[in-house]
Amino acid sequence: MTPNSQVNGEDRQPSRSAGADTTITFGSPEAAEESRSALGLAADEVALVQALPAGAAILIAQRGPGVGSRFLLDTDVVEAGRAESADIFLDDATVSRKHALFEQEGGAFTVSDVGSLNGTYVNRERIESVRLYDGDEVQIGKFRLSFYSSPASGPGSDAHDSVTA
Repeated sequence: MTPNSQVNGEDRQPSRSAGADTTITFGSPEAAEESRSALGLAADEVALVQALPAGAAILIAQRGPGVGSRFLLDTDVVEAGRAESADIFLDDATVSRKHALFEQEGGAFTVSDVGSLNGTYVNRERIESVRLYDGDEVQIGKFRLSFYSSPASGPGSDAHDSVTA
């Protein structure tokens, strides 16, 4: 007998079939795909984007510290960085104190790097300044943020037909 093979005086051996496989299913892959929009948003995130006021946008942390965090872009200029005074405070050593600026004009949003050490990336390309479109991934240090603008934003909301459940 092996140690711990007796329980209440009875021999207990794990039952295993030679070559047996075990599969655990937590839900069908189809159900998981149905709960995400064409841009990869969960149903609650789709509702959040659809409820944004005109002229606003949102960044949703997809990877890195603070996954799931949401940052509202509802003013003409929003500063992101490690400084506690930043509008979007990203507390990580890979983020510069003053890292990036998000600007809104006429319903269109842009992001600009403001001389950060590690750079700002949009869709994995280092940028100086670029216009943002729905579903774009903005990387600031270790933070990967998905961008979505209000369906009511007008010219900056070109890709909103796909932000549906």
